[in-house]
Amino acid sequence: MIRAYELTKKYGDTTVVQDLDFTVRPGTVTGFLGPNGAGKSTTMRMLLGLDAPTRGRSTVGGRAYATHSAPLTEVGALLEARSVHPGRTAFHHLMALAHTHGIPRSRVEHVLDLAGLTAVAGKRVKGFSLGMGQRLGIAAALLGDPDTLILDEPVNGLDPEGVLWIRNLLKSLALQGRTVLVSSHLMSEMALTADHLVIIGRGRLLADTTVADFVATAGGGAVKVVTPRPTALRALLHAPGIDITATETTRTTDATDATDAEPGLLEIRGVDAARIGRIAAAHAIPLYELTPLAASLEQAFMDLTQESVEYRITAPEPTGAPA
Repeated sequence: MIRAYELTKKYGDTTVVQDLDFTVRPGTVTGFLGPNGAGKSTTMRMLLGLDAPTRGRSTVGGRAYATHSAPLTEVGALLEARSVHPGRTAFHHLMALAHTHGIPRSRVEHVLDLAGLTAVAGKRVKGFSLGMGQRLGIAAALLGDPDTLILDEPVNGLDPEGVLWIRNLLKSLALQGRTVLVSSHLMSEMALTADHLVIIGRGRLLADTTVADFVATAGGGAVKVVTPRPTALRALLHAPGIDITATETTRTTDATDATDAEPGLLEIRGVDAARIGRIAAAHAIPLYELTPLAASLEQAFMDLTQESVEYRITAPEPTGAPA
């Protein structure tokens, strides 16, 4: 288990992380999310004792990281995969780490095979691609067979096969009861991998919740309705607190009850699908679709962090437009 207690980090007058308090529990993959500059890397460095907090503290496995006598066997970490002597081979890099903890050669060979690096184990790291370097960093994190993993952007540079590999690996480690904290900017991947989310912005905690609850809450209770009589349905549902948006036009004006008219698509907020269905049935309005909408993790994340973005992108002016 990882715990952060009012974790705070200041550099001079700048507060990078402020009063972070969260728990990463065993048996789940916890996604650590936030915009660029949110303080994720600084937080991870404090969890691993690489940066001293200005205030607060953190524990891994119930103890401060620095107090573990054999940290590789307790915590596996990947913060910067390229932090490897370029002249060493992949095998000798891992053996050097193994010697510090009395880890046998067989374990080195095992993690090389697990990471798909056996064929290049004798090659110098300076010739590795970004993806191969990332695989080596993950192999190093797994070397001590730790109960806790802290990984910063583990899929960076991996090809599709590698992304699938790390996704399945993280899930399998969590199923074994291990604690897994992983940061990523790839929301689509987090949606497939993570069970729980810790989201920060400008160094502050914004959300600590399950993926399912976060997405469901962000969905705002919208319901998608497809009907050949959108105008009639809108009139029946019109009431304070109910917002109805027509997201597709229709060639019918509801002047008749024709069932072969082109359907209209409505997005309705403020009323649930069951009530919409009952009202439509009571007035003999056909419904071709009645679907509660859930926001994507990406959209939910963007909505939550829109006020916490440090570096905003300005859309370029279209070229070739008339003056």
